[in-house]
Amino acid sequence: MPFPTDEDRDRPWLMRTYAGHSSAQASNALYRRNLSKGQTGLSVAFDLPTQTGYDPDAELARGEVGKVGVPVSHVGDVRALFDEIPMEQMNTSMTINAPAMYMLALYLTVAEEHGADFAKLSGTTQNDIIKEYLSRGTYVFPPAPSLRLITDMIAYTVRNVPKWNPINVCSYHLQEAGATPVQEVAFALCTAIAVLDSVRDSGQVPDDQFAAVVARISFFVNAGVRFVEEMCKLRAFGQLWDEITLERYGVQDAKARRFRYGVQVNSLGLTEAQPENNVYRILLEMLAVTMSKDARARAVQLPAWNEALGLPRAWDQQWSLRMQQVLAFESDLLEYDDLFEGSTVVEAKVEAIKQGARAEIDTILGMGGAVAAVESGYLKSALVSSLALRRRRMESGEDVVVGVNKYTETEPNPLQGSEDGGILSVDPDVEDAAKRAVVAWREGRNAADVDEAMTGLRDAAKTDANLMEASLACARVGVTVGEWAGVLREVFGEYRPPTGVAGASGGGHEGELTSVQQRVRALGEQLGRPLKFLVGKPGLDGHSNGAEQIAVRARDAGFEVVYSGIRLTPSQIVSAAVEEDVDVVGLSVLSGSHLSVVPDVVRGLRDEGLTDVPVIVGGIIPDRDAERLRADGVARVFTPKDFEITDMLSAIVDAIEEARA
Repeated sequence: MPFPTDEDRDRPWLMRTYAGHSSAQASNALYRRNLSKGQTGLSVAFDLPTQTGYDPDAELARGEVGKVGVPVSHVGDVRALFDEIPMEQMNTSMTINAPAMYMLALYLTVAEEHGADFAKLSGTTQNDIIKEYLSRGTYVFPPAPSLRLITDMIAYTVRNVPKWNPINVCSYHLQEAGATPVQEVAFALCTAIAVLDSVRDSGQVPDDQFAAVVARISFFVNAGVRFVEEMCKLRAFGQLWDEITLERYGVQDAKARRFRYGVQVNSLGLTEAQPENNVYRILLEMLAVTMSKDARARAVQLPAWNEALGLPRAWDQQWSLRMQQVLAFESDLLEYDDLFEGSTVVEAKVEAIKQGARAEIDTILGMGGAVAAVESGYLKSALVSSLALRRRRMESGEDVVVGVNKYTETEPNPLQGSEDGGILSVDPDVEDAAKRAVVAWREGRNAADVDEAMTGLRDAAKTDANLMEASLACARVGVTVGEWAGVLREVFGEYRPPTGVAGASGGGHEGELTSVQQRVRALGEQLGRPLKFLVGKPGLDGHSNGAEQIAVRARDAGFEVVYSGIRLTPSQIVSAAVEEDVDVVGLSVLSGSHLSVVPDVVRGLRDEGLTDVPVIVGGIIPDRDAERLRADGVARVFTPKDFEITDMLSAIVDAIEEARA
């Protein structure tokens, strides 16, 4: 066989870094800097208020503005975000779900101002609301109207923006929430089936154009460190997608049936302990989605080594980009055909995943499909149970995590020795600036035009009309994200899905819990009632996995657990603590808003006279912030390095006893 030449090399994947923070202007500067370093696509990270349809001055936005992404409220922000960026030439991925239609409307409005041809615009809106109900938590509307918004976007883009991916079916967060490879494949494919069925049944796309709909469905997956299994998972994904689109939807064009996916490797699998090891984890996980040509990602965005500590700096993102470039341009990976064709080991693993996924798909479709399985709580409970089992394997040492539960001896990390502690801190003035800016924006608009556009959106939402045109009309006159979402909240209502805690299995740890159970029982007998533990998620952070695992284990330890899900204001948490007469309040915050929302809860409890109810906090919290929280009255602070939940519960009982004493 002749050696491959440069002409034989496969084209590299799109290289992205998931980026955005502080303001549209600051993020624009970051994007242009990253593009100058060889990044070939943009991946926009939006802050939590934007993701959940709130403006910066909303009550729930307190402490969240600009923390995990860029705040975008209106067309002016999008103008600033894409200033001097050629939109026709750029492939832009936007990680946005519930307000995806409005973010696309804002993007198209600015592209129109740039003189761009819609037919040449390429990119992706994530727009997968099913996984938001299960794992990520940035849902707004109930399932039926959410599916309608997705359907309308698909119908509009197929006609008007044909190179745009209107949905990115996202299994990424399912794995982080506990999904096994079989569950990840099955749950994501059932989401895709629900979406395609909705588009087909809406009648908005003629039968002879339905293949174009299938061709624009993309996927966004997670790749964990078990990179051989992950590579097999992606091969199974592709083969099942081809099978479903041919057999269920009759798509004859093999190119339209191609499994098209992008990836970010497993961010929540990165460790706070010995974070330098994360570089190797990221590399191994990237190999899972690049080594196999027949299942190679179309786009790759890598986290940075320090994402378990906080927000990465520009240098940290550059390091991750260079990792992609070394693999693509220095190695010989892209010179060969598929390396695993004919491997009996790979074929057997792929077949096992496919068989398991087919059985799970049949179960979900037998319930009525993905939406029905969300509403019944089946999918959420399955994920909570799977994650409980995964945590038990880690706690027992069956699953080794280097630096966390084995080989924990370490030298000081020089990467964290700088004045910034190895992470980027968002200026606290960013939030106040964003609040002032959105107020000024509203005052500078033509009020009559805004009222007319919002009335048009409200009226259209009450019919079965496609809502893209009404959303574009809102974008052009300066309606904000919060106003757009507010109109649809009026019409569609809001949704709080099942938490999955009640139906979840705790994972088999009863023997190890005995001492904690005895202490909980004894303290409860002293009080004359079971101990009550309120688990709260203040603010807009939707990463509820940790809170759910604490709730499940606390229930098994004998606590009466009060957990109503995510997205609560501090005052709501305080009211619940008073009403339920709880003995401890546990707050989970992973978005960086802990210095804003946690002290509000502590003060609220004191104002209500609950000085003997300790507050504990868990999340991604730097040491200097943990010291401030303790000074503000927080009894215990836990971070990702505190992975033994039973030990945490013992410390929580200590805190209750100290407060009672």
